[in-house]
Amino acid sequence: MKKVLFYLAALVGVATVSCRKIEEDGQIVVVNNNSGTNNPTTGQTITLRGRIDKDTILRKGNNYIIDGLVYMVNNATMRIEPGVTVKANFQGANVGALVITRGAKLVADGTVNEPIVFSSANPRPRSGDWGGVVICGRASINTTFNGQQGVYQVEGGINNSFGDGLAGGGTAPNDDDSSGVLRYVRIEYAGYAFNPDQEINSLTMAAVGRKTVIDYVQVTYAKDDAFEWFGGTVDCQHLIAWKTQDDDFDSDNGFSGRVQFGLIFRDSAIADISRSEAFESDNDANGSTNAPQTRAVFSNITAIGPRATLTNVGNSLYLAAAQIRRNSGISIFNSIFIGWPTGLLIDASRGRVLDLNVQDSTVRFKNNIIAGCNTPYAYTASATPTGWNNQSVQDWFSNTFFANQTITTADGARLIAPFNYSQPDPTPFGVSGSPASGASFADPKLVGFRAVSFRGGVAAAGADQTWWKGWTSFPTE
Repeated sequence: MKKVLFYLAALVGVATVSCRKIEEDGQIVVVNNNSGTNNPTTGQTITLRGRIDKDTILRKGNNYIIDGLVYMVNNATMRIEPGVTVKANFQGANVGALVITRGAKLVADGTVNEPIVFSSANPRPRSGDWGGVVICGRASINTTFNGQQGVYQVEGGINNSFGDGLAGGGTAPNDDDSSGVLRYVRIEYAGYAFNPDQEINSLTMAAVGRKTVIDYVQVTYAKDDAFEWFGGTVDCQHLIAWKTQDDDFDSDNGFSGRVQFGLIFRDSAIADISRSEAFESDNDANGSTNAPQTRAVFSNITAIGPRATLTNVGNSLYLAAAQIRRNSGISIFNSIFIGWPTGLLIDASRGRVLDLNVQDSTVRFKNNIIAGCNTPYAYTASATPTGWNNQSVQDWFSNTFFANQTITTADGARLIAPFNYSQPDPTPFGVSGSPASGASFADPKLVGFRAVSFRGGVAAAGADQTWWKGWTSFPTE
């Protein structure tokens, strides 16, 4: 089988008016920025490298390898057909990652029966084999880079002299920006430290606009975070995180999108030295008042932690199901958190005191279930006393207006098999009398969400019961 390399980097002194084929170590190297646009022949192994500046189609029947950092640039679109698997190199200097730069698009629109898969080329894949998928948009973000307000340099060492690792629309953001489509997509074994403390997440969404479609996406064995939003306005639905090492849903730097229907499954043995959580949310690293403030809204999430029973411990690096800190203003509705050391942690220890966001209802935690958590809710105080303490958080959480529910044991949530590490099932038992029934969408923050009758990520019956089946995979390493 021929191995065809599409070497799509900027090459000094190479004309692009015609296609040049070069023999390298017995392989055919195609040096032409146009060469990757069609590749209609199936059965080829095609390596993607460098900066791709023309529309490119990845066709079913070919094998695709991401070699090093690959950038879609020049407003070009990478379109991936249903059923395609893209694998990334996993060793040496050419560890792979795919970066969609500002103005470019990734259209990976799979189907239930033919999902699109991004994975490791390692014959025995492991968490952290490769970098992941990074999407850079032109929407709002509360950061500054080199004096440019509203611009963000994506972490992970992916930026270069072309500015391919920058996101955000500056002083003229486009919150309706589109970076393409990810639908029925799996991202496996990603999250790589290109530099110390500079890791790429499995799916990084940096200043991504709301006309981008993110729906039915599963992240498996993320080395760092599964899904991380840095600013932006993108709405997401039907997200799954399977055995993440660090955080599952991490929101920062002014993310204000809406996320509905999510499943989080943790492994009691896998956690990160930075402390692992289902949700972690900051306004920014300093807890500043920079605008726009992180005000994302999540609804219908089932977050299954590491502890099937209150006496299980597992990895001691687990912290909480949801840690809200550093002046974040996120809100969570109609969700189920089971089996965590702590359920909800209101952390006021750094930056603008988070108590104020809770008291003025910027932060809302409403109509949720915390079950089987050793400490259902907790408070980390500011260095400057505010009068708030653990009792204050309990009084707020338990206020009947917010309709939250605490259940002592994980079994009390009545999900079928939430802690099964080979065949999980987060479906609620029955309909009548189930704790998962009784969702509410009356809160003004839930305008634009689809009103359903159930709490958590899946329904006990009906069309919302099986959305997580068929296109997903739940491997054990």
